[in-house]
Amino acid sequence: MSSKHSGKLNIAMLGHKRIPSREGGIEVVVEELSTRMVKRGNSVTCFNRRGHHVSGKDFDTQDVKVYKGVRIKKVFTIPKGGLAAMSASVTAAVCAAFGRYDVVHFHAEGPCAVLWIPKLFGKRCVATIHGLDHRRSKWGRFASWYIRTGEKCAVRFADEIIVLSKNVQNYFMETYGRETVYIPNGVSHPRHVEAREIIDKYGLSVGGYILFIGRLVPEKGLRYLIEAYKKVQTDMPLVIAGGSSDAGEFEAELQQAAADDSRIRFTGFIQGRILEELYSNAYIYVLPSDLEGMPLSLLEAMSYGNCCLTSDIPECSEVLEQHGFTFRHGDVADLTRMLQHLCDNPALVEEGKKNIVECICRDHDWEDTVAATLRLYAANAEADSTEEVAYESITG
Repeated sequence: MSSKHSGKLNIAMLGHKRIPSREGGIEVVVEELSTRMVKRGNSVTCFNRRGHHVSGKDFDTQDVKVYKGVRIKKVFTIPKGGLAAMSASVTAAVCAAFGRYDVVHFHAEGPCAVLWIPKLFGKRCVATIHGLDHRRSKWGRFASWYIRTGEKCAVRFADEIIVLSKNVQNYFMETYGRETVYIPNGVSHPRHVEAREIIDKYGLSVGGYILFIGRLVPEKGLRYLIEAYKKVQTDMPLVIAGGSSDAGEFEAELQQAAADDSRIRFTGFIQGRILEELYSNAYIYVLPSDLEGMPLSLLEAMSYGNCCLTSDIPECSEVLEQHGFTFRHGDVADLTRMLQHLCDNPALVEEGKKNIVECICRDHDWEDTVAATLRLYAANAEADSTEEVAYESITG
């Protein structure tokens, strides 16, 4: 008997790299959803890729079969560039199709290219679109085509599509006439930690640095940030914290661009205590992205009470609302102007911090996100149950 009749669900999740991990926003989302769903009595299996952490094997976590109650299954993966995501998604989709799952939850557009496989076997399939990935500049022609195919498969075959921003919701309606469900990401209620390791390791001071945290990829706008910051008159260093995704060519390009300015500091991939310290003690947080889904690093920065400066793309401005500051995306001069303005006006920065923690934690609570997602699963289950009863009465 399917678990849906007992009120609890057997859920499969795929499309992420691996959990536990902070390799990207998708991994954080999958971990938060799956562990919290298990706490509510559901059964969750996450299909992890094989291979090493994108920032190097030094960051690999210990292999586990169960993590906080979540079953972990490692699937066949071709450890080469974009083939890793594709091969792992195909394998995971086949495993999900033959498994006893009530819901198969796909994350990101690319993996949705094989959403039809578990759907063919009668599984209810939900897709979360974390961003319009085919627009990312790092992809070649084939990868962009494959990701766009995933988008179209989600539109055609998914029982429900979850989006993280109103802008992406409008995109699906205008492009495909497809209804989607807006369920924003959540954020944990963090604790402030005193600066200790970041002083010893990076020579930083409390409230004395400008912070960026995220993957080092072109769409994050880091070229603009470095170019703009180099024109700003300030003694506060710019801290760029995060690892590169896949190949490290772009990271090398950024370091070359910053080589003539000793104020710019790269930390590489960070997690744990150092991550908490950086969020807790920054002067401002800056996110100059050209493309986002719903930026978890921005949610986290705001949850720590940081004054934030972001590009004016809808996915960022929707999160900021009336809090924080924006600049015209891709406009180096405007970014320079805003950075200088905030560096010169600490009172304005303090004003930008007011009530930010209460607002962001109220509007973006992980428990609300999980509850909304489970309601979406349950709505599908009820629809399927109704169809089964109707079919049985007809065939009687």
